[in-house]
Amino acid sequence: MIARLRAFIRNHWPALRLRTILLSVLIFAGVLPGLSAIFLRVYENTLVRQTEAELVAQAVVLSAVAASDWPGAVVVSPDPARRDDPGYYRPEPATIDLGSTPVLPARPAPRHAAVPEAGAVEVADRLGSVVEQTSRTTLASILLLDRNGTIVLGYGQGGGLADLTEVRSALAGEPRTVLRRNDAYRPRYSMEWLSRAAGVRIHHARPVMVNGRVEGVVVASRSPRALFKGLYQDRIKIGLGVVGTLGVIALLAVLVSRGIARPIEALSRATRDVANGGGVLPPAPATAAVEIRILYEDFGRMAQAVDRRSRYLRDFAAAVSHEFKTPLSGIQGAVELLHDHEMDPGQRRRFLDNIAADARRLSALVTRLLDLARADMARPQAGLSVDVRLPITKAVDARSSRLAISVMFGDETPRVAVPASTIEMVVSTLLENSRQAGATAVSIRAAALPDRLVVTLADDGPGVAPADAGRVFEPFFTTRRGEGGAGLGLSIARALLAANDATLDLLPTTEGAVFELVMPLAEQ
Repeated sequence: MIARLRAFIRNHWPALRLRTILLSVLIFAGVLPGLSAIFLRVYENTLVRQTEAELVAQAVVLSAVAASDWPGAVVVSPDPARRDDPGYYRPEPATIDLGSTPVLPARPAPRHAAVPEAGAVEVADRLGSVVEQTSRTTLASILLLDRNGTIVLGYGQGGGLADLTEVRSALAGEPRTVLRRNDAYRPRYSMEWLSRAAGVRIHHARPVMVNGRVEGVVVASRSPRALFKGLYQDRIKIGLGVVGTLGVIALLAVLVSRGIARPIEALSRATRDVANGGGVLPPAPATAAVEIRILYEDFGRMAQAVDRRSRYLRDFAAAVSHEFKTPLSGIQGAVELLHDHEMDPGQRRRFLDNIAADARRLSALVTRLLDLARADMARPQAGLSVDVRLPITKAVDARSSRLAISVMFGDETPRVAVPASTIEMVVSTLLENSRQAGATAVSIRAAALPDRLVVTLADDGPGVAPADAGRVFEPFFTTRRGEGGAGLGLSIARALLAANDATLDLLPTTEGAVFELVMPLAEQ
């Protein structure tokens, strides 16, 4: 099932440009808080709590007025000194939450009740005009109940509401706010189903405290502000917020485009040009991100490496073709002569010897080519720690009978991170080249640098001609072609060293040949 779903997504996923994806992500990130405020009812819950706060304020004022007008009430003037007490002012927090507060059934019709208290009726007569004006302005339903829960002012006068949860709490001396369904509610907008507060009504009951006793209850109720009505009323502020958010998103989109999308598109064009054999890698834009600039630098190094490798392969193919063509031509000519002409045994033997010599040369050339290929593909070995004196001594001992070799090392020669076999092969190649060039003596010296060991090999031979000094490390370059030299020894030596971050160079000199071998030190 999951595999089929993934296959369906892969087959139908649209091809999107990077700038489209970035802009979509930014727009979604900008719109998400607004969507969350609506669908997670954050804004709607704020509207409900605002309505509760308004009902609490109205009930507090009306209960205070009723308490001061209640028959027999002892009015105590506030102590001015208490107003300096930080605990004197105690704001009443909202208690309603749309996500957790249960919605109770609609308020039932008032039941039959006893005769209301005379004192409550007297207060209701005096507060009648105040309550009416308050209800006309705030659209709240306001009731005044006596201490038995009988309505003495407002809708259902004469009935009783003592059984209601909020009224019982108020009669016990604790104000209470509840949510109840509004059976009179009828939807007027098509999207009102999104609002949980649309079909509820907030009821707040507050006790009227007279001389420390509960003598009555003020009950105020009202439907909260509807979600979409609240949005409409705050449309200017919301619109300004949307415009500001979209402006910031547009600015971010431009910055992201200039920092990521455009540089990647330019790099893509340069890649196609380089792949077609031309083009120049443009510099990274100044507005590009740091990672994009690094990508440009890495791509530039890769393009240079590809170009070098391409030239190397072209030159290598031409050199291999040339090196193979000469002996193959000799072999082919000798075979044709042997087929077409009668020869005396001596002459026939000479041609067969030429064929054998060319075959040996081809075999040796193939072997050296394999060595060069393995050297080019060599990888550095981790954790190497080699004493250079041992492999150098082995290479010297193998040729000490034909060369006068002097070796000078320090008392404490540091260990290097190059394989012993590589060091021995390189030194052997250099000693053999000195012998073939006509040298009779070679001196080997080692000098330690902070992070490198430098080994110098100097001979007393004729040296390298200035015109050939820059080509001695090129594959197939040799001054001994007539003697069977393939010109791959120094190329293989340098490639093996390069695999371990070591170098081999020919130093300029007026006498003899001087090669410098530089190797990294082993980690302590």
